[in-house]
Amino acid sequence: MAYAVVRVRGRIGVRGDIADTLKMLRLHKTNHCVIVPETETYKGMLQKAKDYITWGEINKETLIKLILKRGRLKGDKKVTPEIIKELTGMTVEELAEKIINGEIKLKDTPLKPVFRLHPPRKGYERGGIKKHFNIGGALGYRGEKINELLERMM
Repeated sequence: MAYAVVRVRGRIGVRGDIADTLKMLRLHKTNHCVIVPETETYKGMLQKAKDYITWGEINKETLIKLILKRGRLKGDKKVTPEIIKELTGMTVEELAEKIINGEIKLKDTPLKPVFRLHPPRKGYERGGIKKHFNIGGALGYRGEKINELLERMM
């Protein structure tokens, strides 16, 4: 399984250790998204930065849309199914399946490891960006509902 991690809050007033964790996750700016494998190391990093990010299990369909719509190559070139087939030797569906299963990492592909997203259409939930997801906000773990958020941000 793989997690989609989205940075929700900015960088003003962030404690140094949390800023380092966000840097290691490659989440330098608001509305940036990364795909990370479900390992104990990454779970610890997500817990450390939980007041600035939201995350959940991404499904294959959403990952395919994310790669095709917001994926970029070096030089900020757009991604097409033909380019992915040419560079990796796999279809987009096969690539997404392998990323979700943890067989390959996104950084090992020709794609850039960070997806730059728009702010979500119709905003975050009613609690805004300063409250956790379980009490109506945008922060923290949200499970399968990350897919709905990513759809609104593409």
